[in-house]
Amino acid sequence: MHVRVSLVAAARSSSLLAERFDDDRPLDGAGWRSVESAARDLVPLGAAELRYCSPTPRSRATAEALGYAPLAQPALRECDMGRWRGLTLAEVTAGEPGAVDLWLSDPRAAPHGGESLLAFISRIGGWLDTRPADDGGAIVAVAEPSVVRAALVYALQAPPLTYWNVDVRPLSTLTLTGWARRWYLSLQAPA
Repeated sequence: MHVRVSLVAAARSSSLLAERFDDDRPLDGAGWRSVESAARDLVPLGAAELRYCSPTPRSRATAEALGYAPLAQPALRECDMGRWRGLTLAEVTAGEPGAVDLWLSDPRAAPHGGESLLAFISRIGGWLDTRPADDGGAIVAVAEPSVVRAALVYALQAPPLTYWNVDVRPLSTLTLTGWARRWYLSLQAPA
């Protein structure tokens, strides 16, 4: 018994330099245009038996624009950033440089008072591991890039700090096949 889970990174809501921790902003104009241009490749994923999204506005909007009619999954929310929520990395670094260094170097640390990187990766892995596994079943989920990164680290059983070495661009897709605690990265050949 196995399942195929395709995770689509939500379209952008701001420029990279303006991104904030736990960002609740909706898609911006560039985000909407990128969804339109990627739709031809991403719409077919909506044929999956189960369609989910993160509860963020941009994840929901991306999934709905692609015609997925998703069910929001609280487990696919971004990492809880505690008191850093709504701030940019530059703002936090200016005010708490030691705390940022600790957060980036220790996956168990949560100097912001929220969720540690290890807890975040484990939560996303727990969601993956509880997906129904019917032979050949398919699931699609639109989620924040951070969630896609966490899923990749979990699925490959990579060290948690590997998370910082994974770059997930808006509207990129990660496909995993397998079942609970046995996930494989599935690379697709171009059409």
